[in-house]
Amino acid sequence: MTRRAYDNSRRAEQAHLNRRRMLDAARELLVERGPAAVTMRDVAGRAGVSAETLYKTFGTKTALIKAVYDVTLAGDDEPVAMIDRPEIQAVFAATGPEDKLARYAHAARRIAERTGPLLAKLLAGARGGDPDLARFRETTNQERMIGAGAVVRHLAATGGLRTGIDPDRARDIVWTLIAPEVYELLVGDRGWSPEEYEKWLAQALADAIAARG
Repeated sequence: MTRRAYDNSRRAEQAHLNRRRMLDAARELLVERGPAAVTMRDVAGRAGVSAETLYKTFGTKTALIKAVYDVTLAGDDEPVAMIDRPEIQAVFAATGPEDKLARYAHAARRIAERTGPLLAKLLAGARGGDPDLARFRETTNQERMIGAGAVVRHLAATGGLRTGIDPDRARDIVWTLIAPEVYELLVGDRGWSPEEYEKWLAQALADAIAARG
């Protein structure tokens, strides 16, 4: 008799579904209550899993929060880097610096819409002195810097970066303009629509760093 190969695809799919349910539950609770008021046991209860399963999957609350943010940022839990996703690839495919930056502003808006409610709670916690959330904020700032730098390097390589501007300075400008705090101020506090934010951001980016025609 030949031994039948063990098919663990069903178990893997169940683990994936459980992970997604835990992430969804954690995001709901973080937005509802804020990170300080959410425990791992709360998340496990909302997700319908044991606390042991939650800890086994994510390890710590800090790691869970980062995983929730990453999935919210991307819009799904597929293992695809942000730079390889259609929203960012559209920036590289566009012709002309202003078109590239308009597409980048669109991507920034979509990301801000997805992450806004969650990030507002997490940044409030960081400002409140939570050391883990302060480190989270530093990490996301660094990730945003990497993304801004990639766009500036692309503009420079394609002749779209304004003559005379230092690439590092241009990167810092982009990093600042796409900061979640700016979206929160304009859309959350001042009542701008996401469309108005996107239009403003595209123009601000072009005015600041795009090569003049």
